[in-house]
Order: sequence, then C-alpha cells, then structure tokens
Amino acid sequence: MERVVGTVVRGLRCPIIKRGDNIENIVVDSVLQAAQVEGFPIQDKDIVSITESIVARAQGNYATIDHIAKDVQSKFGDETVGVIFPILSRNRFAVCLRGIAKGVKKIVLMLSYPSDEVGNHLVDLDMLDEKGVNPWTDVLTEAQFRELFGYNKHTFTGIDYIDYYKSLVEEQGAECEVIFSNNPKTILDHTKNVLTCDIHSRLRTARILKANGGEKIYSLGDILAESIDNSGFNEEYGLLGSNKSTEDEIKLFPRNCQPTVDKIQQIFKEKTGKNVEVMIYGDGAFKDPVGKIWELADPVVSPAYTSGLDGTPNEIKLKYLADNNFADLSGDELKQAISEYISNKNDDLVGSMEAQGTTPRKLTDLIGSLSDLTSGSGDKGTPIVYIQGYFDNFTK
Repeated sequence: MERVVGTVVRGLRCPIIKRGDNIENIVVDSVLQAAQVEGFPIQDKDIVSITESIVARAQGNYATIDHIAKDVQSKFGDETVGVIFPILSRNRFAVCLRGIAKGVKKIVLMLSYPSDEVGNHLVDLDMLDEKGVNPWTDVLTEAQFRELFGYNKHTFTGIDYIDYYKSLVEEQGAECEVIFSNNPKTILDHTKNVLTCDIHSRLRTARILKANGGEKIYSLGDILAESIDNSGFNEEYGLLGSNKSTEDEIKLFPRNCQPTVDKIQQIFKEKTGKNVEVMIYGDGAFKDPVGKIWELADPVVSPAYTSGLDGTPNEIKLKYLADNNFADLSGDELKQAISEYISNKNDDLVGSMEAQGTTPRKLTDLIGSLSDLTSGSGDKGTPIVYIQGYFDNFTK
C-alpha cells in the first residue's frame, strides 16, 4: 500500500525528573514504553528531542540569589553597576535581577525600547511615532518615559515591568535608577561598570562598551560561569538560559550535554539496533504575531545533538517543479517526474531556483521549534518529543 503519511510528531510523557536521576535511561525507557503502548516501531533516523529543563534538573544545575550576589559582588565590588538590555520576564530574569541587586549598592537599569531583545514591548511602536520619539537616538529618564507613555502593562502577563524590576532591586536594599536607551554607550554616562544582560547581541554590546571607556564589563554569561559555594553553573553560558525555580532559586541551562545525547543514542542502538538521532532543545526560534514575542530567550536552540542532525535541509520546492519544470504534466506522469527529479537532486541546492522558498535554517533550529511547540511550557507533561519521517521526502 502506498504511504500517505509523512512526518509524525509525538509528545511523550515520562516520570517527573528530579536531581540525580539517570536521564539517559529514563528517556530511552520512556520512548520504548510509548512505542509498545502506542504500537509504533523504532526506526533508523527517528529523532528523540529532549527539553533542556529535564536535563538540567537531572544534573541538579541550580543556584540561589545568594550565589548570584556573591559572584556579582566579587566582580564589581562596591561600584555602581549598569544593568543593561535585560529581557522582560518573570521567569527568565526576575530572580537573576534579585541576585544581582543583592550583590551591589546601586543599579542603573537601562531598558531598551519600545521592546526588549525578544519582542516584549514596553510601549507600542505607533506611540513612539505619535510622540515624535526616535528610539535609536533619544535617551529617556523614567520620569520622561512616564510623562510620554504613562503606565503600560505587558500584553500577556499584565505586568508593568518598569515598576516590577525597580521594586525587585529596591527590595534587596539597592538603589535603582531607570533609564531608556538602545545605545550601549549611554550607560557609560552613568557608570563605567556594566553587566550586559542581552542574549544574542551580548558580544557586540561588550565590544562597544570596552571600546568606549568601559572598565568592568561582564555579561550574564560571565555570572555563575563557575561554581560559587557548590552552586550549579554553566561554563559556557553562565546565567544565560536560566529559568525560575523558586522565588530565590534558578535552574541554569544544562551543561556538558554532548555525552548525554551520545549515551542515549548508544543505548537505543544496543536495545533496538536502530540509529536514532538525539538532541536537547530549549526555546524554539519563532515569533508570535500577536504579542510580537520572538521566543528565543535561550542562548541557543540546541546545546547538544548527535552528528546526524548537523547541517541544513536540502530540499526541492514541489510546487515550483509542478508549475515550471513539469507544467505540461499531470496525474501519475507528474508524480513520477517529480519523484525522479528529487531522487537525482544535487547534494547542495543553495542558489537553485528549484529550492527557493524552502527553509534555509539549521536542522536543529527547525526541529527545536517543532519540539518546543509540541511539548509546550505548561502542564502537557511531555518533555520528550519523538519525531518520525522528518528526513523522508516525496519519493519515500
């Protein structure tokens, strides 16, 4: 019988992961149990995608605001610290900010506007036009911002992040001054000691600050890059990619993940004889058209993956072939012609008209987005995603 289904994605349930659990065995056992119960076979080139959260939980990669405060204090001493370009998030940054504030005496909090790096808006872009404000050149104090735009609550959370972040700092006994600018150099008018909290632009921000007189310049990736009093840490990303665990504790991005995915692949091979690809994923890379939020608050979509997931898709646009190369064909004749064309396609289709409109993104970014949307971030309870047929095409 002719195959009529392409890619199949399943969100799989597993036990609640706790610190010290053997994540490799739990993942494999959960997939094999699901396969038995649901009646699907394990096949070569299937993909097991695991949320970073359960990997970090199994690693026990946690830290408290006291750990953050101690690291920040050791780097900045008693200096006034510029905390610039943080994202607006109770889950991602609020606990980090509490720890930062606990380690300093004064913070100059510089927020980008109209939105943060990942699209959380402080003010609507149309309001900037209405008020004649240029976000690329104009620097605003908190009073000026309020006079122009008043109090605006976040579309989804209902939080006024200006007041919220300021209160978090002051609750830790630190002084807080809030300013608004999109130019990193603005902060140097207030202090030469800066903690850059942007994610994907952090290296550029640090370079600009250092080139223009910055003295003590660190990023979130430098905080808890090593253990403080036996805390969790991440040598590559520090606080980047961390999430709130409790009001006083964060779960860091998982560390040293490559051995984990390689071990899971090895166990699948031993138990099934199949070569299953494995990846750990964080935020997918997609944008919400309503809230305007770009989801990628993690430093990378995938911190580790097996070698079969390296690279980008090499695909032909079927509708282009149907409308151009084989416009005079139809039915089985058209199907056969397209199948033969795909079977004989070049290994590298970059620049080819037949590939235009296909998605030129890394496989791990695409699969990570697919996995993130499947598992969600709420109560679905499916932190493992099993994907079949992803590498198949029209000829299979």
